[in-house]
Parts: sequence; structure tokens; C-alpha cells
Amino acid sequence: RNVMPKTLDGQITMEKTPSYFVTNEAPRRIHCMAKDTKLIVVVRNPVTRAISDYTQTLSKKPEIPTFEVLAFKNRTLGLIDASWSAIRIGIYALHLENWLQYFPLSQILFVSGERLITDPAGEMDKVQDFLGLKRIVTEKHFYFNKTKGFPCLKKPEDSSAPRCLGKSKGRTHPKIDPDVIHRLRKFYKPFNVMFYQMTGQDFQWE
Repeated sequence: RNVMPKTLDGQITMEKTPSYFVTNEAPRRIHCMAKDTKLIVVVRNPVTRAISDYTQTLSKKPEIPTFEVLAFKNRTLGLIDASWSAIRIGIYALHLENWLQYFPLSQILFVSGERLITDPAGEMDKVQDFLGLKRIVTEKHFYFNKTKGFPCLKKPEDSSAPRCLGKSKGRTHPKIDPDVIHRLRKFYKPFNVMFYQMTGQDFQWE
């Protein structure tokens, strides 16, 4: 609480980090600090997420083994290594279970990472509604940046440069063996179905 900015009436303080959702202690700590906190979780296809995670690490440590090597405990038997963080993070149902011990589903909004790219304004409508805000951010605030493969945010009222995701986003993913992708899809499918049931949302990752 001490490191948060002071919030006046009519203001909302937001804070983000990707690691909260998968950190066991986070739900209890946040609940102790402010149990009426609204939580927003951006999720994407766990297979794509794992490859993206690996791509990010690879850019910092080019000497790491290939994705195919890291993804399996035993490649011949097709045993996926669920303890590797790139894969573990995508088991969303597992992490959500931890959060639901402290927060009702009504306080959590799940944003589709895929729709955030294809329909950013539509996803932002949901975010603004969830936070009880007027829908001020609309379609006119976005344009698609072909180089990055992401929408960028512009402010129509002023002439400042558009706000795009940083250099670390939009990197080209390495080519992964299709058999590995197939095995990962099979691995995630039951967890995805469980996640759809828990959230009441079908993200259509299949």
C-alpha cells in the first residue's frame, strides 16, 4: 500500500505485473491489502504464449537449448515438462483456482489476448464497463501497426506520437516442429476446457 500513489475520490489506481497471476502468495496478499480490488487478467492461447515466452528468453540468452528440448521431460514418450515456467504459466485453470479461494469471479475480468489484437476497442469496452468507467477509449484511438503486428494507441485530441508496445514485443517466433505444437495442444486442451468452464468464457483456442 505504501508504494501505491495516493488515490482521490473518482480516481482509480492501476498496477500491473505478469507474475501476479502465477504467484501463489499474491491472491492472499492482495486480499489482505484491499479485498474489493478489481482484477484484470490478459490471457492468450497457451501454446502461442509458451513460444512467445521462449522467444523473449532467447533474445536475452541465445545459448539456451531449443524450445523442443525444453518442452519435454521425455521426447520419445511425448512427456511434456509442465515444471518449465514457459509451459506452467499457460495452465490457467490451475492458477485461477488459487485466486478463487480469495476473490469472487465477479471481481475478475479475463481479456482475450487474441481479441486485443483483432478488436482492441471491443476488448477495451469490456475493461471500461468492468471498471465502471465511461467508454472514452474507442476505435478512433487505435491503428494497426503492420511492422509490429499489434494495434497502437493514439490520442486524437493531441499530436503526440502514438503509443506502441516496446522493442521486446512483436518479435518473430522461431519455427517450432509441428509435432511439438500438436503435442502441446493436446496437453493444454483439458486445462483449457476447465478454464472455459471456470470463467464461463470460451476463448476458442482449439
